[in-house]
Amino acid sequence: MSQQPQDIRAVRASAEELVSPQQIEQALQRLAAAIDARLGARDPVVLVVLNGGIVPAGLLLPKLDFPLQIGYLHATRYRGETHGGSLQWIVRPSLPVQGRSVLVIDDIFDEGYTLKAIVEELRGEGAAEVLSAVLVDKVHARKVPGFEVDFVGVEVADRYVFGCGMDYHEYLRNLPGVYALPE
Repeated sequence: MSQQPQDIRAVRASAEELVSPQQIEQALQRLAAAIDARLGARDPVVLVVLNGGIVPAGLLLPKLDFPLQIGYLHATRYRGETHGGSLQWIVRPSLPVQGRSVLVIDDIFDEGYTLKAIVEELRGEGAAEVLSAVLVDKVHARKVPGFEVDFVGVEVADRYVFGCGMDYHEYLRNLPGVYALPE
């Protein structure tokens, strides 16, 4: 079902703010410090997961104070829906990763199937190490077994969230905080 602009405005107007823009900024500062400590002396490749990782990466990367190369990849399980399906590779990593430290930036760690598949693919391509960073970790017990994210900005309750890269039917990624549908 295609959403109309007035429907999206109504969702935005009724949304509950879970994480304020100020809290996002504080989380980004913490993320940058932790990533600097871990990767600052290396020559990393940073791969942004499209589309959700665009906003978190755009906010985080200027805070990293070391040389790095930036690329992207696009894999999804959602394709604009609210529930995930099978993994679909749209664009494989844009930079070679063999022998390199790699940081993958995404918007959210929900169940983790997409991010785990991406990390495993990069390891299979010969990356020396693959680390992951997400702005949001959704707290629940449905995580993919055997996978954890290396760097997390904030945790949120198990609700449908959007903003800061996460979408509501491909809209509202640009919101400066994290919001949820009313309960």
